[in-house]
Amino acid sequence: MSGQGEQRLVRAVGKTYFPLALVARMPYAMMVVGVLTLVVAGRDSLALGGLNSALVGIGAATCGPLLGAAVDRFGQRPVLLVISVLSSAALGAMTWVVYSPLPDAAVLAVAFLVGATAPQIAPLSRSRLVAIISAHIVPGRRVRVLNSTMAYESAADEIVFIVGPVVAGVLAVAIDPWAPVAGAAAMTLVFVSAFALHPSAATAQATAGRTPAAGPARELARPGLVVVVVGILGVGLFFGSMLTSLTAFMADHGRPEEAGLVYAAMGVGSAALALSVAAFPVGFTAAARWLVFGGVMLAGALALPGVSSVTGMMLALLVIGIGIGPTLVTQYGLGARRSPVGRSATVMTMLGSAVILGQSLASAATGEIAERWGTGTALLMPAAAALVVVLAGAVNARIGERTAPVTAPGLEPVAASSSR
Repeated sequence: MSGQGEQRLVRAVGKTYFPLALVARMPYAMMVVGVLTLVVAGRDSLALGGLNSALVGIGAATCGPLLGAAVDRFGQRPVLLVISVLSSAALGAMTWVVYSPLPDAAVLAVAFLVGATAPQIAPLSRSRLVAIISAHIVPGRRVRVLNSTMAYESAADEIVFIVGPVVAGVLAVAIDPWAPVAGAAAMTLVFVSAFALHPSAATAQATAGRTPAAGPARELARPGLVVVVVGILGVGLFFGSMLTSLTAFMADHGRPEEAGLVYAAMGVGSAALALSVAAFPVGFTAAARWLVFGGVMLAGALALPGVSSVTGMMLALLVIGIGIGPTLVTQYGLGARRSPVGRSATVMTMLGSAVILGQSLASAATGEIAERWGTGTALLMPAAAALVVVLAGAVNARIGERTAPVTAPGLEPVAASSSR
């Protein structure tokens, strides 16, 4: 991030904040693939491994907003310190229960707990930064700094979810299948606790203490916010359906183990374009960005069933990534500005949970479709998910900013930059 406003933000949060927030995301990126690897190795069942991975995602999605609500009430520091211990304990229990004589139901129950106690570092980082931006950035620069910050956060997510599975794979091969889960437990205890204790948590909490009382929970159901949740759920559906259908595609080409590497092509394009959002002209509104880049996602997804080579698939994923990055940045930015007062953490965890839930549901559904009707049919699912994103974007454009509640003072849309 560059510019006076961005430099002021870095000074406000401290130079160690962004590296720490990046590393603290890593345990969750390792959890899903780590649990899958552990269960497949320990219980010798790919189906059970997939089901456990799905339950990790469902646990995170269902309990994430509750974590956000607790943060809005008690602050990030105490909640994250408790959750870091609970998450590490759940991950430790997972490494034990898989090799224990307990039935598969016990493994599934612990997998849900792993997800339910997962620290929501990405959404809580966004929430923390939104609070600090509202307090430390002059009004004329707040919206632009918010865009830059959401762009960086989305790029950071992409980087972590590319690197995390690679680290998990290396640990599993170099040590043992239990190593990625044990490593995630250790990293959670160290880095999530460090994130909780970072001075920026106190800075954000002090800002929250100067704002009015939290708005009523019913404000979370306002149309302007609900449409953002639906739109970002569509992105989650896309992630799940794309990875699963790509795995089937690569299996057809005799290279299923390379699915993750090919999938990374999408992350590269997504991260690169996410970082560029802050440079877009003021006249390119959030509503327009959502429709344009959601349309790029849909166009790329519609080409997937006609792809016949791995090279062609990588090119299609690069194009799709160009659409995903700016779409996510736009959705998170709208969510930040439309959060009811005092409920920023709740909204950010709702958005993060929608991505996770969509990914888990789509992975299960697309896997079943691929098994029953083949890869060609499964490759239609990403287009269906992208259509959800575009339709939600159209509804968002129709709703406009008029019905959207706003969060901390200074993040509300203004005439010069109504959707930025």
